[in-house]
Amino acid sequence: MSRPIVLLVLALAACQAAFAAGRLEIAGAWIRTAPPGAMMLAGYATLRNTGDAPLIVTGAGSDAFGDVSLHGSVSVDGVERMQALGEVEIAPGASVVLAPGGKHLMLMRPKGGIEVGESIKIHFATKSGEGVAADFVVHDSAP
Repeated sequence: MSRPIVLLVLALAACQAAFAAGRLEIAGAWIRTAPPGAMMLAGYATLRNTGDAPLIVTGAGSDAFGDVSLHGSVSVDGVERMQALGEVEIAPGASVVLAPGGKHLMLMRPKGGIEVGESIKIHFATKSGEGVAADFVVHDSAP
């Protein structure tokens, strides 16, 4: 194969790889308030993959908390327990709902007072290296 053809094939492969990517969109983001001094809050949202390839969310973080992690509620011997989720895969066009009683964000060690109506930025990391940040609004109950 000649050098120009090899370069063209490599360029087309790179374009295809760039096109076949997952794209994370975050909607309905909110945080449930907690009593003053609480060291743990929960965050909820809908994570949607608007791309044409699977998307893997590897974690989350925020300057407003000491630690942010993805958790899920699982039933073990009839008892509900929380379990850390390593990664969350979202198929093309699919969504994962973070909601009370299911998958959610654990927001540990708030670095200040969290007030109703406040907006807190949380960043989601993906395996592809592209992350997305969203503003989570604090509410007493589901908006």
